[in-house]
Amino acid sequence: MTLAEAVPSPCISVCRMNAKTGLCEGCWRSLDEIARWANTDEAGRRAILVRITQRKEQESP
Repeated sequence: MTLAEAVPSPCISVCRMNAKTGLCEGCWRSLDEIARWANTDEAGRRAILVRITQRKEQESP
């Protein structure tokens, strides 16, 4: 397993972009994050996962 493969994609096959937030409703990534995922190293992928967690926490009541 390479470093780029060590962090699994957060994709859950609910690929629908929210027009208001600009984020995928399934994985909470932006189009840019989705497009760059395959070429992003492990550290970059972990950073994206941190941002996803922060986004979800901000949306919680």
